[in-house]
Amino acid sequence: MNVELRHLRALAAIGDEGTITGAAAALHVGQPALSRTLEQLESRLGVRLVERTTRRLALTEAGRRLWEHAHRILDQLDAALAEAADGTSRPLRVAFAWAALGHHTVPLLRAWRDRHPEVPVTVRRVDDPEAALRRGEADVAFLRTEPADDPALARVALAREQRLAAVPEGHPLAGRETVHLADLADQPVVLCSTASTTGADLWPGARRPHTFEVPGVDEWLTAIATGEAVGVTAAGSGYSHPHPGVRYLPIADAAPVTVHLLWPRVPAHPATDAFRRLVRQHLAAAPEAPFVTGFPGGTAGA
Repeated sequence: MNVELRHLRALAAIGDEGTITGAAAALHVGQPALSRTLEQLESRLGVRLVERTTRRLALTEAGRRLWEHAHRILDQLDAALAEAADGTSRPLRVAFAWAALGHHTVPLLRAWRDRHPEVPVTVRRVDDPEAALRRGEADVAFLRTEPADDPALARVALAREQRLAAVPEGHPLAGRETVHLADLADQPVVLCSTASTTGADLWPGARRPHTFEVPGVDEWLTAIATGEAVGVTAAGSGYSHPHPGVRYLPIADAAPVTVHLLWPRVPAHPATDAFRRLVRQHLAAAPEAPFVTGFPGGTAGA
């Protein structure tokens, strides 16, 4: 089948923008021309990629999968062209939803810079690191939720982090060394919609607290610091998101959070395997951190 780069760029823009109007503006083409390009792509593939009504436009399941592939293909092509033009490789892109690797993040990146000065690393927070990997927008990702069963992505469990309660300074619990889930059950618990490792099901059915969501980490911290709610998070947050109005306390009876490293099974960057090995070596050699337990020996997918 004769599918051209302009077809992939059209679908990528339509999926990104959510409208033909927005996609046409992003590509600097007219709306009729973009619509014809999409219709041509669907005709050549023999499958509907976009559902259109008078009110909305949405990718079909096939369209969503091809949209992700299109992003990855176009990104790899752009990187290859840039490398051919100026002789430099693009950075290795590391994505995370909340706290990267906690207090290990900065020492790890310094170690990478010392060992691989020719390959810069960029670190970026994204709402969905797995989707960023599938779309080719990231090369590796740290995740604190259970990864989806995606055959295109490989993963390895790196460490277990203790759950922490986040309470306002001056809160009755703030002076304690540790707390229990029952101590939080009668209070509102705020959840971050883009990176939460906690839900009401962390508590026993009869003692589940009232929960509500906020859109991001700044809003999560503000809700806690102002006394509107308490929060529950993983140990990495205590290192990555200190706040003068928030106290982090270990929760004695909550299951730990597993930190995963994910990457495409067919790596998009030649330094992916070297970065993965350095992460494992760094964690194995680092002094034991409070609230963090490593996985001794190898783990599946390493």
